[in-house]
Amino acid sequence: MKKKILTKLYKGYIVFVVLLPMTVKAQQDPQYTQYMYNTINVNPAYAGSREVLSVFGMYRTQWIGLEGAPDTGVFAAHTPIGKRVGLGLTFISDRIGISEESTISADFSYTIPMSSDESYKLALGLKGTGHLLNVDFTKLNIWNPNDPHLNNISNRFSPNVGAGAYLYSDSFYFGLSVPNMLETKHYNDNDRESLASERMHGYLISGYVLDMSANVKLKPAVMLKAVKGAPLQIDLSANALFYEKFTLGVAWRWQAALSAMAGFQVTDGWFIGYSYDAETTKLANYNSGSHEIFLRYEFVKKVDRVVSPRFF
Repeated sequence: MKKKILTKLYKGYIVFVVLLPMTVKAQQDPQYTQYMYNTINVNPAYAGSREVLSVFGMYRTQWIGLEGAPDTGVFAAHTPIGKRVGLGLTFISDRIGISEESTISADFSYTIPMSSDESYKLALGLKGTGHLLNVDFTKLNIWNPNDPHLNNISNRFSPNVGAGAYLYSDSFYFGLSVPNMLETKHYNDNDRESLASERMHGYLISGYVLDMSANVKLKPAVMLKAVKGAPLQIDLSANALFYEKFTLGVAWRWQAALSAMAGFQVTDGWFIGYSYDAETTKLANYNSGSHEIFLRYEFVKKVDRVVSPRFF
């Protein structure tokens, strides 16, 4: 019996198991290897911090070859408004097995100078989010079609709010955030305790840029993600920037994956990046890794272009 359950899990019936009558305690926010380019998704205080209109698109396909594995698309834009205010907008489509969740978020930040020359700044941010959830149980091989727990979910809306703080300079950043503060109850059994809930996630991010030579910069970075009932997730990474054009990096997700990253500054505005994750868990026996690609465009005016753009 146990073997059959594990087989279904590995074949992609993860969501089915999640929505069964049990309390689920796991990390549920989409994960990104190249989160350092998608910071606004986890911290609203990042909005406008790049000091130009920044438009970002990402596609992540996880655990290739595993039926029902996560598949995520992201589109985000953020910009400064004056010297102190930043605004952002993010769209996310996240599919796992028989479920699909669409998310739209609006971000607001306010920046406070922390030194007389404004070399250090502290941004405080707020996030407002709306989620639409769809779950189609007819896509499963159901043993008991009359099971009262297997009612399809169609466009179930749930709002949420979040907040964050982001301290940064030209070579350093440190952020704390909770992008979703409200627990979302997706599925209830006759108004009893929620059977599948999204719990509050807390994030800590930090990084520092080291000038290794005139043409090489190294940026070690860390992200910690914590959620009640799940192990602490630790992401360590190091990216090197060569001649302000090429980026190469590696990352390690504790008890989860090893990753390789690469990026290229095509023009002053266009930047493209790619990463590959190799699983370090037993799940590696059932998939061929995860791929992530993104494209960013920033509306940089030539008269405002800095000699050495910020590396985060």
